[in-house]
Amino acid sequence: MSDRNNGQKTDERNPDGTFAPGNPGRPRGARHKVTQAIEAMLGGQQEALTQAAIDKALEGDVTALRLCLDRIAPARKDAPVSFDLPAIETAEDAANAARAILRAIAAGDVTPLEAATVMAVVEQFRRTLETTEIERRITALEASK
Repeated sequence: MSDRNNGQKTDERNPDGTFAPGNPGRPRGARHKVTQAIEAMLGGQQEALTQAAIDKALEGDVTALRLCLDRIAPARKDAPVSFDLPAIETAEDAANAARAILRAIAAGDVTPLEAATVMAVVEQFRRTLETTEIERRITALEASK
C-alpha cells in the first residue's frame, strides 16, 4: 500500500499504470506538490505581483504587456467557419457534404485543418444516422417475426 493520497492508504497501481480496485487516486481538488510549493513561496503576494506586471506593461515592457494581454484576450484555439453545406439526412447526403467541404478547401473558403474538423463532425453524424437506420431495420425485422 502507498501513502500518497493525503495520508489515505491505497493499493498500488496495476502493471498497466491504472489504479487497482479500491484505489481512488488523487482526491478531487487535491493540489500537486509543486503547485503547493509555489503557492507557499508566493506567500499571498499574488495581487502585488499581478499589479507589478500591469505596471510594467503600462510602462512599455513588451514582455509584461504580452503576458497581460495573453490573460485578458488569449489566442483563440479555433474560430467559426462559414460555408455552404447541404442538409444531411442520409449517408449519401454525408457524401455530398464531404464534396462541399472539398470544394470549400479548393475555393480557399476554409483551411484544410478547418475542413478536417468539419469533416470529422459530418462523419460522426453519418455514423449516428447509420446506427439509427440499422436499429430501425432490426426493430422492423423483429416485429415482423
